[in-house]
This record gives sequence, structure tokens and C-alpha cells, in this order.
Amino acid sequence: MEFQKISWAGMAALTVIAACHSNKTPQATAQDVEAAKQEAQHAVDEARAEATKGVKSAVKTGGGNPRDVAQAKATAAYDIAMVKAEGDHTVATEKCQTLQASMMQACKDQADAAYESAKATAKATRTARQQ
Repeated sequence: MEFQKISWAGMAALTVIAACHSNKTPQATAQDVEAAKQEAQHAVDEARAEATKGVKSAVKTGGGNPRDVAQAKATAAYDIAMVKAEGDHTVATEKCQTLQASMMQACKDQADAAYESAKATAKATRTARQQ
């Protein structure tokens, strides 16, 4: 799962860098936004599948120990939230590419702020669930 997060973050960074240095047509950008949405949804679906496996594994190996199961559920929810936040950030950044140059930086700043907020919320939720 950790590798998947790193890979997703790398893909998002490359997408942002490539988008900043290209002159896309509005049609191509709309296609990129749709592709980013689909990739993000696919990543969330994969994260959910992995989370389910993790919780089932905790139930089996821990003998149903409530603390182990709760820990696995908290970790699973965190992983899903992080993948979703990364995907939402990528989609938002792609949408910024459809704007006029004068509005693009503000849009990107807002996307970055939303991403940081989502990450902080995911971390806080995980911490609360683990206690």
C-alpha cells in the first residue's frame, strides 16, 4: 500500500509538472480531467480492496482481537482517505488547467490547500480511531 501511495503521488506530481509546461487545447484539458477522475476512482477502488484484505487479515491473525481489528480499520480508512485526497488533488489541478492564466495560480493554491486539509483530516481521524 505504501508503494501505491508513493506511485500515486509521483504520478500526480508528474501530471502537474507536465501540465504547467504545456499549451493544451481546452478539449485536450477536458479529456485530461476526465482521465484523472477515472484514474482517481480506480485508485480509490484498489485502496478499498486492499483495506478489506487488511481488515480480514487482522481478524484472522489476531483471533478477532478488537484492538487489532480497530487498528486495521483505522489504517484502512486512513489509506483510503489519503488515496482519495491525492486523486481529488490531481483532478482539481487538471481543472485549473482549463482556466485563464490569470486565474490558474489561485486555483492551484486552492487545490493545494484542500489537499493539505484532507491529509490533516485523515491523519487526525486515524489517530482518534486508534485510541
